[in-house]
Amino acid sequence: MRTLLIAIIFGSLTTSCFEDRDDNVILSSSIHDFVWKGMNAVYLYKAEIPDLANDRFTSNEEYGNYLNSFSSPEELFESLIYQRQTVDRFSIIVDDYIALQQALSGVSKSNGLEFNFYYEPGSTTDVFGIIRLVLNNSEASNLGLQRGQIIHAVDGVELTESNLSSLFGQDTYTLHFADYNDNGTTETDDDSIVSNGSTSSLTKVEYTENPVHTTEIINVGGENVGYLIYNAFNINFVNQLNSAFAEFQANNVQHLVLDLRYNPGGRIDVASYLGSMITGQFNGSVFSKLIYNDDLQELNSTFNFTNSFNNNSINSLNLDKVYVLTTNRSASASEMIINSLGEYIDVVHIGDNTTGKSQASVTIYDSPDLGPNDVNPNHTYAMQPLIAISVNANDGVVPSSGLIPDVGFEINESVLNYGTLGDENEPLLAAALADIEGSLGRYSIDQSIRNTPQLTPIKKDINLKPFEDEMYIDSEFISIIKKEFNQ
Repeated sequence: MRTLLIAIIFGSLTTSCFEDRDDNVILSSSIHDFVWKGMNAVYLYKAEIPDLANDRFTSNEEYGNYLNSFSSPEELFESLIYQRQTVDRFSIIVDDYIALQQALSGVSKSNGLEFNFYYEPGSTTDVFGIIRLVLNNSEASNLGLQRGQIIHAVDGVELTESNLSSLFGQDTYTLHFADYNDNGTTETDDDSIVSNGSTSSLTKVEYTENPVHTTEIINVGGENVGYLIYNAFNINFVNQLNSAFAEFQANNVQHLVLDLRYNPGGRIDVASYLGSMITGQFNGSVFSKLIYNDDLQELNSTFNFTNSFNNNSINSLNLDKVYVLTTNRSASASEMIINSLGEYIDVVHIGDNTTGKSQASVTIYDSPDLGPNDVNPNHTYAMQPLIAISVNANDGVVPSSGLIPDVGFEINESVLNYGTLGDENEPLLAAALADIEGSLGRYSIDQSIRNTPQLTPIKKDINLKPFEDEMYIDSEFISIIKKEFNQ
């Protein structure tokens, strides 16, 4: 990825665009000033927000009065977001950029559990949770907790939609487990969640997740199938990802099942590396392109398939077909894999619709060049705005409604059939293996999978893992040079 260099002459921005340059205005907060200038400089949807126009203000006084009209940086930031509910669902502002940096690098406080939440049968308020993922080498894994276990209460308090964040947001809590009673019928109206009396207490600690969660070699019909659970496109673990493909190479893997069901995204360059590991025969061809706003068209860039990274050779499988497993938690760079590889090889998409996020972001700091150096020491605010949209080699974009699985391969994770990740009978993996073996066919799924209870999940915006839905460019690749900034 080439170094991105933005030369922005602020003849049309902030104080340098005002006719009266000598006005002395006391701003309500320098943070407000940072928010507006940062969004004006890089926001993808700048052209759609009149208040971000370069000629929006005619004087310092008008600009200062505008900033002072907002009670908080968050209020100002939200006023500058384009269609929050439908288009820009992902730009964020934070009051602690250190926590943001740690989260984007895979470091956070965690007990090793990730959950899905559902309404209890017949209720629109009462909730139960299911452990969807147990992270390796975590407190939860050490305690023997397993995927599929049901939680009905925390610290003795029954779960509701309104208390999830407060209960699970604690550093220490006790889980109360339950069983799902289907009452011997296939209907859900008479089902119930029944406490089984088991509990487990956990404490969150600083945890660094290796996103290469699981690698396995599965023999199907005399051929080796590689199976990879990959949970984040993290540059700090790209060597581990490459090592996983070295293992696949050594075992003469002829098919690959890539499990991205809980992968919310990450670094764009890492996505291009993964695409290159899966293939290998397209070195130098366009993997993905980034398109910026009208003011920053000189930044439009491409990410190519490559045979190396950081002077390391990429271990490639040279496949012309790959199976990708997804849920509605699969976002950003995960969707890029499907969208970009699909222009070159057969991508069999199995599971549920993806999130629908094709935009990339970058961390913006209150500093002279909006980068992480020489940051204003008086606060720790930062922004992670959308700055570009990703398209594949033929300019195809991921729709905001998400990518739809292939016909016949639409499988939702079911309450009663979560299965064990990596087990050949886990429904999503089983569908891929059956297609590889040729006993299933592209257009039929075992009806026992379809007929398991389908309950209403809690809305996705109840998110216990902050900052996860990001496809981003690291700040080291952006230098914004501004004249008269903050003058």
